[in-house]
Amino acid sequence: MKNDRCSDLLGYLFGKNQFRKALTGLPADEIDVVYQKIIKDILAQINGILYFGGHELRVLGKTFVISKIGEQVVVEAPKIKNIDRQYVTSIAERALKNVDDKNFDSAITQSRTLLEEVFCYMIEKKNQSPSESGDVNKLYSQVRQLYGIHQDAQTDKRINDLINGINKIISSVAEMRNKDSDAHGVGAKRIEIKDYHARLYVNTSVSLAEFMLALMGDDESIF
Repeated sequence: MKNDRCSDLLGYLFGKNQFRKALTGLPADEIDVVYQKIIKDILAQINGILYFGGHELRVLGKTFVISKIGEQVVVEAPKIKNIDRQYVTSIAERALKNVDDKNFDSAITQSRTLLEEVFCYMIEKKNQSPSESGDVNKLYSQVRQLYGIHQDAQTDKRINDLINGINKIISSVAEMRNKDSDAHGVGAKRIEIKDYHARLYVNTSVSLAEFMLALMGDDESIF
């Protein structure tokens, strides 16, 4: 198996969802700590076996790499896919199907990932490197700086209100993903969401993604 396919497989097997039973019931602020310890312990056991063959398994960012012990490994950041309205529509259709199937967590994760990919795409189009944190708020902050999305006294009040609304939407998307998506175990602060909440979340994220792509296509800032 090629290293990149191996990384995909290990990324799935080591995903937080695979340890949901072990993480369920923990306080929200302890989930990531416990999860990282579990992964660290598993890697240590695997490397104990690989040691006698002169190899080791390492995690570089989000990539799993099997290499010779001590070998320097450089992982090239993959170029983000081309993102257009057709891509946004395809994600929207899958997310709304998940809503219809009552898979609200997956729908929320897909919507949040859509915005993250759109922001990364916009940043790369300006020949800049996206934040590696995967933090939607930080990525949007980069987009705001690169595309001149800002509020000031010289800008029409209606535009300022629009920007303020976008800021709140981004914060809500990031917050909902942290507390309610399937990317995290069930913590103390997790709340139940309804069909209409998930549908609003998906449609809002899709509308915002399309707006951002339209802004990017304008080349110059419209604000």
